Amino acid sequence: MKSSDSWSTASRILLGFRSESYCEIEVSEGWHGDEGQRGSSLEMHRSSIPPLNPVLPTPPPRLPHTDQCPGPLRVGWAGLRKELTPLPTPLLPSGCKSASDSSTLQQKRRGSQRVQEEQRSPAGFPCPTAESIPELRRRTAILPTVTLASAGEALGDGVSAARPAARQSRSAADAERHTDAQVSISDVDTVREGHESELLRNLAEEFPLEQGFTIVFHGRRSNLDLVANSVQEAQTWMHGLQLLVGFVTNMDQQERLDQWLSDWFQRGDKNQDGRMSFGEVQRLLHLMNVEMDQEYAFQLFQTADTSQSGTLEGEEFVEFYKSLTQRPEVQELFEKFSSDGQKLTLLEFVDFLQEEQKEGERASDLALELIDRYEPSESGKLRHVLSLDGFLGYLCSKDGDIFNPTCHSLYQDMTQPLNHYYINSSHNTYLVGDQLCGQSSVEGYIRALKRGCRCVEVDIWDGPSGEPIVYHGHTLTSRIPFKDVVAAIGQYAFQTSDYPVILSLENHCSWEQQEIIVRHLTEILGDQLLMTALDGQPPTQLPSPEDLRRKILVKGKKLMLEEEEEEPEAELEAEQEAKLDLEAQLESEPQELSPRNEDKKKKPKAILCPALSALVVYLKAVTFYSFTHSREHYHFYETSSFSETKAKSLIKEAGDEFVQHNTWQLSRVYPSGLRTDSSNYNPQEFWNAGCQMVAMNMQTAGLEMDLCDGLFRQNAGCGYVLKPDFLRDAQSSFHPERPISPFKAQTLIIQVISGQQLPKVDNTKEQSIVDPLVRVEIFGVRPDTTRQETSYVENNGFNPYWGQTLCFRILVPELALLRFVVKDYDWKSRNDFIGQYTLPWSCMQQGYRHIHLLSKDGLSLHPASIFVHICTQEVLEEAES
Repeated sequence: MKSSDSWSTASRILLGFRSESYCEIEVSEGWHGDEGQRGSSLEMHRSSIPPLNPVLPTPPPRLPHTDQCPGPLRVGWAGLRKELTPLPTPLLPSGCKSASDSSTLQQKRRGSQRVQEEQRSPAGFPCPTAESIPELRRRTAILPTVTLASAGEALGDGVSAARPAARQSRSAADAERHTDAQVSISDVDTVREGHESELLRNLAEEFPLEQGFTIVFHGRRSNLDLVANSVQEAQTWMHGLQLLVGFVTNMDQQERLDQWLSDWFQRGDKNQDGRMSFGEVQRLLHLMNVEMDQEYAFQLFQTADTSQSGTLEGEEFVEFYKSLTQRPEVQELFEKFSSDGQKLTLLEFVDFLQEEQKEGERASDLALELIDRYEPSESGKLRHVLSLDGFLGYLCSKDGDIFNPTCHSLYQDMTQPLNHYYINSSHNTYLVGDQLCGQSSVEGYIRALKRGCRCVEVDIWDGPSGEPIVYHGHTLTSRIPFKDVVAAIGQYAFQTSDYPVILSLENHCSWEQQEIIVRHLTEILGDQLLMTALDGQPPTQLPSPEDLRRKILVKGKKLMLEEEEEEPEAELEAEQEAKLDLEAQLESEPQELSPRNEDKKKKPKAILCPALSALVVYLKAVTFYSFTHSREHYHFYETSSFSETKAKSLIKEAGDEFVQHNTWQLSRVYPSGLRTDSSNYNPQEFWNAGCQMVAMNMQTAGLEMDLCDGLFRQNAGCGYVLKPDFLRDAQSSFHPERPISPFKAQTLIIQVISGQQLPKVDNTKEQSIVDPLVRVEIFGVRPDTTRQETSYVENNGFNPYWGQTLCFRILVPELALLRFVVKDYDWKSRNDFIGQYTLPWSCMQQGYRHIHLLSKDGLSLHPASIFVHICTQEVLEEAES
């Protein structure tokens, strides 16, 4: 990074409020460097706006702003405390005298929800402490609805910008108060209109939906619903926020690094005067996970302080950062292939790509592409040479990533039958919490579909006023209208992937409400809903994902055809009739713990509506009895579901038969009813048997969801991954418990070299510095499942060096997933999670690679990474024997 381009990213949102009801949103972006200037801006000015927050005692003061603002884009909860004793309150519907009255009214509308009385300010508004906000939101199913002024405070106070020197410095305590609990614009996924919010629709009697909008965050964080004083205000806010989100989303690698660096400058500049003293630098080093000798740190500080002012300003801070981020291990590697230690010639770079990166015959062409892409100097590009900066740029890029860029695209054959693919699947998709008292929400479907899920579950029950509802039967989970679920699926089904979506319907409705189900499915989904066989011809095998592009398929029970009724099943007919309803109910596992099961058995069996039956074309749900029974009596378009307990038992007892079963018929596996906390099982053991739809509780982060995300990260994230050929062969003898791979076993050698900019585990402890270690975990068939870890590096999360080698022997690499986990060593208790990255063996690149870490929620921890060297070798027959 050239110092002249030190603040190449500058964007902000500035919102001012004063008693004259003036609102301004300004968005600017640009860079300033040696080669000139570029920029664009948007300004929106409005006056004579009605007061922004009629329920607050006084309007917050208008925020000053600066035209030289290199600071990061920040919005946050910190603004909810600015200048005010009470926190901003929920918008009070008519008839409510206080926020608690409003909560009570909302509680009656939304069903039984716990509302706890909070401390009150003199104005009568709830006044929880900042620390209690997450707990308050966790305990209440109602999302916070705040007025525009409250949101304006959050956005305005969240701006972290370099202030001009003339601006009066704030006190340290005031600065701390303004930087606490901020939320970055990079955390925002999108902004939705008010009519798309469940909560705002429930409050539609209190204000027009056009005045509301919703900020949607990445990951599993709850949405933030906001209400403006007018439709025009709402549109102004939405437009400004969308521009900011779009700008952050489109940042390139250099701009993201500049943004991250300017963020650290603001955190280190404790008194917000636009410069950092050595004391502030020492504090910043602790924040950045660096334990450094004070004398050495002061030496670096003096070297960077070219103005000899005793402080570091913008470009000086960049030089200080560059001195911290020297990569001796990369310098050593560079000099190993460079004849003069200054540059890599084209031939030297080709040698590196062939010998170390295993790029093979394409190395020559690739070297030219990479030099043109990553060499910062124009003269270097013309001479086809790569400098150290260009070499490091390549290693840190997507081309130098451990995940093969080819696998990010749609690289697999999508014309094979559905049963030949793993299908990204969700269990009880409507739940965003636990299985007994959790909240049901259409947001569960939206999140699942946007992360590539292709099979969602819908449990439908009779609802009031003739409208079917969706919830976890016989539990205290909240209820949502079925038509809202269908509308959300129709809107988001194909935003992430064009390949088919499967609706796994659990129908518990009366005949009359089944007809309503059919009406909603056909009217809302329209042409997206598959209602007849492709080409109108009787199928001979399941269609392919390519055949079913942008189609929604219904999976469910179906009335028997005449030819099926004539099949001889004398010894099983009575047993089937007795078990059919119970098994169908157990498919989604809501009843395993229900005390009402016995009462349910006494009720008459529901009759399936022919119109609903007709919507089931290719995915007829049938009860599984045995593999022999399935071969003799079932068809390829019929699918069975297995609890995790049943599936594990079958894999252990007859794993090879299970594999063969899954070569011609679809199987769905779902979590045990004992997982009332919405925990997950390890999906790998079911993928090993070729099970296609392994349903996950997607609302719960953790190792199991890391594996799921890791497998489906490939193939453009389309939700379909082609199974290995030995799991698609009907004559396969593969047994997941006693595997014999058709290919040679592999040895995997991983040298864990170094780490870069690892985040703190606990941001509340400034003086705490992590002691990182790296654990490499292999998931596959049972003999391959193992893990090894490095030793820990004491007090260094900024640039730890391990230089340790781990070795694994993999029998069936085609099924293996690799998970790299960085942990903070703690001798007193369990090691704390820092970050992870999971990928399939087939998508792994060899050579010197960076692994860019993800959070528990699967979100980027940029620029946190670990640097490794990967090598695979075939196991010799003598060694194997």
